Amino acid sequence: MRLGVHFVDFALPGGPAAIAPTLAATARAAEEGGCAWFSVMDHWFQMEDFGSAQEPMLEGYTSLGFVAGQTRTIDLGLLVTGVTYRHPGLLAKQVTTLDVLSGGRAVLAIGAGWYEREHAGLGVPFPPVPERLERLEETLQICRQMWSDDDGPFEGRHYRLAETICSPQPLQQPAPRIIVGGGGERKLLRLVARYADGWNFFGISPAVIGHKIEILDRHCEAEGRDPASITKTILALGDPLADLDASSTPGSGSSTSR
Repeated sequence: MRLGVHFVDFALPGGPAAIAPTLAATARAAEEGGCAWFSVMDHWFQMEDFGSAQEPMLEGYTSLGFVAGQTRTIDLGLLVTGVTYRHPGLLAKQVTTLDVLSGGRAVLAIGAGWYEREHAGLGVPFPPVPERLERLEETLQICRQMWSDDDGPFEGRHYRLAETICSPQPLQQPAPRIIVGGGGERKLLRLVARYADGWNFFGISPAVIGHKIEILDRHCEAEGRDPASITKTILALGDPLADLDASSTPGSGSSTSR
């Protein structure tokens, strides 16, 4: 099992001035302790599960750029990027920038998004779930194209790019790892099987996790994909795999809260 640290709370003793040194110290401690990756949330407002919307929340990729300068080996990503928050062409450039400046440590973890309040609050469109899933698929296609030698146009239902130039290319070759987050059985897990290197899910219970993995395996079979080629990651506050046969979750890992 490989572990990561997920930093979720920016409301710190000492106020905003304490955020940068605490974030840096936490990331360095995770790296020195042998953790595989370090992540922050992709939100504009703090989630109600952790506090009020008025509590501090930093923009995710800016935060990871700061952490990249404080660390040397640990992988860096958001859990998870909301597809509605950035145009996919710009998102590909942001992840590429993080990869280049971190020495090849960026991970694109992405999902369909869900926090409607912050979208309404800041005036960002929040389409229904079916459209968000369509946009997620096109975003995955655009990122894959921009991280290839194809710099031609992209014509989708929701996004149209005249050129997909991405220079410099990421240091990781052929591309940064892509993790798709979520548990939708009919569409989202199909996108995992079709496009992703990894899958992330909330650690609800061993039974639920096992069931989702079975569904993902069936999608992989339909896509002609070896399920073992997809890393399974779980976001959890405890050990959701305590009673789950580890052989059913190759390459899986847990992220823990700060």
